[in-house]
Amino acid sequence: MSEGLKSGFVTIVGRPNVGKSTLMNHIIGQKIAITSNKPQTTRNRIQTVYTDSEKGQIVFLDTPGMHQAKNKLGEYMMSAAKGTINDVDLILWLIEPDTKVGAGDKKIAELLSTVDTPVILVINKIDMADGAKVGETISAYKDLKDFAEVIPLSALHGEGCEDLLNTIFNYLPEGPYFYDEETVTNQTLREITAEIIREKSLHALNDEVPHGIAIVIDSMKERPGKNAMWDIEATIICEKNSHKGIIIGKGGAMIKKIGTNSRYEIEKLLEAKVNLKLFVKVKKDWRDSDFELKNFGYKKEDLN
Repeated sequence: MSEGLKSGFVTIVGRPNVGKSTLMNHIIGQKIAITSNKPQTTRNRIQTVYTDSEKGQIVFLDTPGMHQAKNKLGEYMMSAAKGTINDVDLILWLIEPDTKVGAGDKKIAELLSTVDTPVILVINKIDMADGAKVGETISAYKDLKDFAEVIPLSALHGEGCEDLLNTIFNYLPEGPYFYDEETVTNQTLREITAEIIREKSLHALNDEVPHGIAIVIDSMKERPGKNAMWDIEATIICEKNSHKGIIIGKGGAMIKKIGTNSRYEIEKLLEAKVNLKLFVKVKKDWRDSDFELKNFGYKKEDLN
């Protein structure tokens, strides 16, 4: 490993739906974090690793969108988001082009005012705004925080992402890699598979079922033999019997759609054929149960 390499931790914060997961997926070059136009899509701190053999390594912490917690799951998500900002070398605050600073962003500004970590203001979705609006956005936000840099980009199209990466490396300390060059995430295959199914469920269900769904991978086994094949059984957990009916759909149409869309993505992930079976179970008010939250992988000890 050559001298002069830099490495460090960078967290991405912002309101729900500003494109945090899309940005991270683009930089990493493969799907790790699920995306949706619904709030609370990302529920855990997902760690991904970007390695440049000439510059060094960036470990990204993608956090849940900051919002007002309404249940224990919401509290967990906010703890995950807040818990990262003190332990990183750099903070990316992702916003959309907007000439007015909303209440959610004012809350984030208050939180960021409590740390000395450098903050880069990243204005995403510039493909949906003209230069004048981007300039007005910078003017609206400039008094909230003494930003180290302001970078406009489009995470969806990759415009400005190279500039962002170069700027990040400028702020990282010199040091060796934290992970080997092949590592792209701390998520296991089971975790990514569960997240893919949850994403496809959110997309298919639109607004019919609120965010009270979780995914449990019951079994995930690779068949022996020359032709790669995986057998996966997973359960979609919902909070009400009426939700269960919507998820299954008329004649099983909805759950079949979720399964088909999920299988396509999982096969790309595993680079193999997949036999996917989905089930639906009702766990009333699971988002307010410490036991169920832990059971579904939201562990408070992971935030420490």
